Amino acid sequence: MSNNKPLQSKRFVVRQSLIGQNQVIEVTFSNGNTVTYNHDKAYELMRGNLENLPCWVKFKSYTASGNIPKVLRDQDIL
Repeated sequence: MSNNKPLQSKRFVVRQSLIGQNQVIEVTFSNGNTVTYNHDKAYELMRGNLENLPCWVKFKSYTASGNIPKVLRDQDIL
């Protein structure tokens, strides 16, 4: 399933419930920077680290409100 319209967000997010949906997310941070990314590509690049984070273990979700994670910078995530 691929959505034509990007999901709008105010923070970077990876959620277990979005895995496999090929969802494109457009995030606008409070500093005005906008990043558009494919959720599944971001998840695959972060997968090893995510599964050890307490937020992922407890909530099956990871968010960042200031920027995209360093592991994704300079990567093709769209």
